[in-house]
Amino acid sequence: MKILITGATGFIGCHLIRELLKSESNQIVATSRSVDKAKKFDWFSEVEYIEYDFNEGIGENLYAFFGKPDKLIHLAWEDLSNYNSSSHISVILPNHCDFIESIVAGGLKEVVVTGTCFEYGMIEGCLSEDINTKPENPYAVAKDSLRKFIVNLQKKHSFIYKWIRLFYMYGEGQSKTSLMYLLDRAIQNKDKEFNMSGGEQVRDFLLIDKVVQNINLIASQDTLINQSINCCSGEPILVKNLVKNYLNERQYQIKLNLGFYPYPSYEPMKFWGDDSKLKTLESK
Repeated sequence: MKILITGATGFIGCHLIRELLKSESNQIVATSRSVDKAKKFDWFSEVEYIEYDFNEGIGENLYAFFGKPDKLIHLAWEDLSNYNSSSHISVILPNHCDFIESIVAGGLKEVVVTGTCFEYGMIEGCLSEDINTKPENPYAVAKDSLRKFIVNLQKKHSFIYKWIRLFYMYGEGQSKTSLMYLLDRAIQNKDKEFNMSGGEQVRDFLLIDKVVQNINLIASQDTLINQSINCCSGEPILVKNLVKNYLNERQYQIKLNLGFYPYPSYEPMKFWGDDSKLKTLESK
């Protein structure tokens, strides 16, 4: 199967490609904005790489441009360092709508897209896929709008979609501003203190290796189609406990300077994912 991966050099993309290459039946077409960056990854020689920038607009039939793939796994998204940037709605969303419409109009039959748990909005507790979305920051609004666009696009073209709502993840290659990256750096630097929030948030975390296994599972199945599926652990954990467990596993002692940073205003204090749908796939 020929699978097109956008955002190939991103945190998820680089790990997902390695996961997909474990199957000899998968032929990977990888795309991102920079071939020079892509060449630094160990998988580069095992995939067909095509450079593409969403900001340059649609100039041709993208389905043909990318070699008529059987499936798209759409991970790409820009400006992830600022969820409140208006560019998510005014620039990024239209570009990605145009991209998906072009490739589907050309003949693509399966679209898999990663969304975000922020689509649920400021709801606390266990979040299941049947909850009505109420996104409150521009990034979440844009993602939710892309999902709705894809649903409406089915009225014009024959294809199936799978919408994967990602929760929190960590591991090699994560953002340099993320909690676990900063914690790793503090351990490497042998710091005596680690500044963080109060740590009372309840969250749902997965290691990136498990995240890409879940994405592969969801993308490859044909049971749950044309719907949203949570990619999560289903296990709520206090952020400060996550940090403490991580430190214990690495047998490193450091003073946690709790309350140094304020809690983010764009997310509720206590929420985690319902993984019931995901478990039905894992049991098969």
